Amino acid sequence: MSANSASAVNPLASSISHPNFALLYVDDPLISARFYADILEIEPVEAQTTFALFALRSGLMLGLWAKSGVLPAVTATSGSSELAIALKTEQEFEHIYQNWQARGVVIAQVPTSMDFGLTFVALDPDGHRLRVFVPTEALAAS
Repeated sequence: MSANSASAVNPLASSISHPNFALLYVDDPLISARFYADILEIEPVEAQTTFALFALRSGLMLGLWAKSGVLPAVTATSGSSELAIALKTEQEFEHIYQNWQARGVVIAQVPTSMDFGLTFVALDPDGHRLRVFVPTEALAAS
């Protein structure tokens, strides 16, 4: 079935295939919002004791939801998934790595070459992974 015929069967198919929210379950949304505002260098569009929301430049909405209020109850632990940030240059990568280190962000993986490119992993206050990387193709082009 082609994408066009899928849309004809289900007119919502094009919307469903483009998720635009990512939610992280956190202990304290206000603490997490301060962390993300600092490292992303943007302010949340909403910040409450139970939920905070960022409108990222990519169009993705990043929500920070208090674990205690999530239904059904959260059973997974932090660190079982990642938010990934692809960069275009090694210089940008090095700048962000140095900047986050200077801000005291916990680094779980120092810069490492992997099969997909150059990467490092940082942790937010709840242990969620933030993978920053430059794809192999971008490294080869520079």
